[in-house]
Amino acid sequence: MTTRILLVDDHQIMREGLRLLLRQETDLLVVADVGSGQAALVQAAEAKPDVVIMDIHMAGMNGIEVTRQLLERWPRLKIIVLSAYSESQWLDEALRAGVSGYLIKINAAAELVKAIRVVLSGSVYLCSEAVNTLVASYRKLLENKSETRHALLSDRELEVLRLTAEGLRSKEIAAKLNISLKTVETHRAHLMAKLGCNSVVALTLYAVREGIVTT
Repeated sequence: MTTRILLVDDHQIMREGLRLLLRQETDLLVVADVGSGQAALVQAAEAKPDVVIMDIHMAGMNGIEVTRQLLERWPRLKIIVLSAYSESQWLDEALRAGVSGYLIKINAAAELVKAIRVVLSGSVYLCSEAVNTLVASYRKLLENKSETRHALLSDRELEVLRLTAEGLRSKEIAAKLNISLKTVETHRAHLMAKLGCNSVVALTLYAVREGIVTT
């Protein structure tokens, strides 16, 4: 079965290079290539491609907006972004728009055919640079989330959390901090609510993971 492909890039040399690359695959057929987002919308309706190789940075309508409009009309269409950049801003926008793949242009010759076959199988293809960008963003999100949670805790709650994680019982914590048993239990309840923990074990694991206490 032949896969029909539409190339969208505002550089003619790039489009010609991609045509030559894909011509080597007997089951991949470039049905059209265009140099603008508006032309891509017209050709998608006429050529009915299975896969669109989409540049992001084009004059007028950029590739992200073209992607949104194409997928609104043809939700099953597979769109692979071919970009010069792997920055989080462009990657995030492309994924939110619904692309099935993201490649850096300098790696197109080595990865494009593989990416096409992966997205046709129903999976998402991300180049290593895009994966690294996503991992870095996720780590930053986790760090910010931890900082936000810590900011919700009072000094006394942090003390109760630390002592709980060190294995002290409620009575021992009350004696050590010179507070009532009921106050300890109240602080612990607040900790569970703020940190999303439902047991002493979960509180202990949180404290160890965040470096509040060491094992």
